[in-house]
Amino acid sequence: FVANSEKMLSNLARVRAPVAMLRATAARSMCRLASTQFSEEELMLQDTVRRFAKEQIGPRVSAMDEACKMDQQVIQGLFDQGLMGIEIDPDMGGSGMSFVDSCIVIEEIAKIDPAVAVLCDIQNTLIVTAFRKYASQELQRKYLPRFATDTVGSFCLSETSSGSDAFAMKTRADLQGDEYVINGEKCWISNSLEAGVFVVFANVDPSKGYKGVTAFVVDKENPGLIIGKKENKLGLTASSTCQLTFTDMRVPKDHVLGNVGEGYKIAIGLLNEGRIGIAAQMVGLAEGAYEYVSGFPDFMN
Repeated sequence: FVANSEKMLSNLARVRAPVAMLRATAARSMCRLASTQFSEEELMLQDTVRRFAKEQIGPRVSAMDEACKMDQQVIQGLFDQGLMGIEIDPDMGGSGMSFVDSCIVIEEIAKIDPAVAVLCDIQNTLIVTAFRKYASQELQRKYLPRFATDTVGSFCLSETSSGSDAFAMKTRADLQGDEYVINGEKCWISNSLEAGVFVVFANVDPSKGYKGVTAFVVDKENPGLIIGKKENKLGLTASSTCQLTFTDMRVPKDHVLGNVGEGYKIAIGLLNEGRIGIAAQMVGLAEGAYEYVSGFPDFMN
């Protein structure tokens, strides 16, 4: 009897162990689930952006699509609402909020117009993040206040010969004294027409392959920068997507983000964050489409 009892207890212990593990896993899952609930401040932000998008962007969507051009009043509205410098410190004119806040903003805008959401996404998840994480203090002081108040940024990586393999780029940057001289082309560059500042990736030493790729800060007024034709796209027509040409474009040596030769690391890190922003845009687009067709009961049935 004692032997049988010990055997039964042993079997019961073996059964209880996995159950305890499942309970612990479930508890951890509940904790993670709880972290996805928006705070009161985040809900207020969501409501504010939702109203702004419906009232200020919504009435202009059709006209922007037909004109294939972003309305300057929409862009100014984004700046006025503090939505173009979401993670920029308030001391530099930004909103001092979080990456989650950026995703909330992008999702709500995308419900009304994903083209405007793209502009906002690139600004916050790529450009602002690039300067916050990798720019020198001098470059931060020079550019972050502008990004928060009146200047759109553009991220220039892709080329015709380096689409899926972005680091097989042909754009060169040769050091001459205190300046880099950049020659080459970029394709499919978003925010090209609206941008006042460009983050340009070029290779300072092609013999090193991707380890020569470096990120440069270029102002729109640079005489070596030529913005080409706007691509005729199937959708997101208000968002400008253009070809850029660099002809003996001179950039000061101190206008480098991060270290020389680390552009590939910077780009990968930024794109990882930017893709989450694009995911928020896609969720918003789907939600907006569903909300729109919900107004047509016959269609839903």
